[in-house]
Amino acid sequence: MFKRVLIANRGEIALRVIRACRELGVETVVVYSEADSGAAYLDLADFRICIGSAKSSDSYLKVDRIISACEVGGVDAVHPGYGFLSENAHFADVCKSCDYEFIGPTAEAMSLLGDKNSARKIAVEAGVECVPGSDGLIKSESEAIRFAGEVGFPVLIKASAGGGGRGMRVAENAEQLKTAIGQASQEAQNAFGNGAIYLEKFIALPRHVEVQVVADNFGNVVHLWERDCSMQRRHQKLLEESPSPNLRQRTRKAMCEAAVKLVKKAGYTNAGTVEFLVDGDERFYFIEMNARIQVEHPVTEFITGIDLIKTQILIAAGERLPFEQTDIKQNGHAIECRINAEDPDHNFRPCPGKIERMIIPGGFGVRFDSHVHTGYTVSPTYDSMLGKLIVHQPTRNEAISSMKRCLRELVIEGIKTSVPLQQKILDDNDFVSGKFDTMFIERKFMKK
Repeated sequence: MFKRVLIANRGEIALRVIRACRELGVETVVVYSEADSGAAYLDLADFRICIGSAKSSDSYLKVDRIISACEVGGVDAVHPGYGFLSENAHFADVCKSCDYEFIGPTAEAMSLLGDKNSARKIAVEAGVECVPGSDGLIKSESEAIRFAGEVGFPVLIKASAGGGGRGMRVAENAEQLKTAIGQASQEAQNAFGNGAIYLEKFIALPRHVEVQVVADNFGNVVHLWERDCSMQRRHQKLLEESPSPNLRQRTRKAMCEAAVKLVKKAGYTNAGTVEFLVDGDERFYFIEMNARIQVEHPVTEFITGIDLIKTQILIAAGERLPFEQTDIKQNGHAIECRINAEDPDHNFRPCPGKIERMIIPGGFGVRFDSHVHTGYTVSPTYDSMLGKLIVHQPTRNEAISSMKRCLRELVIEGIKTSVPLQQKILDDNDFVSGKFDTMFIERKFMKK
């Protein structure tokens, strides 16, 4: 086991990794920017190192400064969390070349699956069905129009690198396609330093279902069942749950098995998530793989009883998976609400500022993963997520009731949050009956 791990991240996920390391008897070094210098979670790490100013490009995205922090901190390994450098193959490669174990997949596997275009090729080789897409990257308008003519409008323009909805556009006709290609490419270039794009047939009103997988260095690969992430706005998730409601068991089983096949084909190790779109006939299509831990991993931890962060660390330390596929059951139902500092009534405008008062809900099967507290100032520099409220109950209806109660108890004063919208979602009859798709929030709750 490692003696000391550096956490190349901030906020909620940094705190989550600190806690997992502490329980494993591993010391932690946490890096931070000047903007995060007063964050309370820094006190829980064994060591802290400032790596730059508030801007991510001057701190959390600075590979050389993080490697320097590794040297100063005398660490054995690096946990990248999610976001920032977590899916940066160059960073993983540099860590390895400097003899720091990267707690995640290899740089090679990350390059294969982190790029959506090459990931599609791996999926096809593994026999996993993909959304009909362009044969490689799109290099011209004429090529894009020709593809759209073959599969029919609407089509989806997607960035080959990155995620989170950036570099993604829907085009209903040729004129929209010409405009959207340039917009998507430029947005992707600005966000990820890579403006490459490709096209897919747009699947109308699908559900977004992802499968959690873990793989060790001895060829053992298992899935930890699926999460439904259809509750999103502009491709940003707001609520996740598991099991996926109204999904036939044979579809669930086939999707999870397909995810394992893809991971084995790619030679992937550590934790990752295979994402699918599911149409109205429950045909599922591979869309991408996230080569890192996901924000919503607590949902899976609740229903399986498996600590995913500890599992990541154990795999990176060279241990075998301590469980087999037959050991992993879906127990009960879990729901997660991402609590964001934003105003749903004003186009989800970010709402940085000081939290004047905060009361966290509790009770049976309730978990709140967050680094914020009364008196904490939410910076405009970083992601707006304040934390994740997760509940786990025997049935979905009980989980919904528990989450509604918890959202009523949650008090965050001084800034606007996403809580009022999440309360509306949980009260909606179609949501309660499991009749929804990825456009549910935009269709029902967003102003035109």
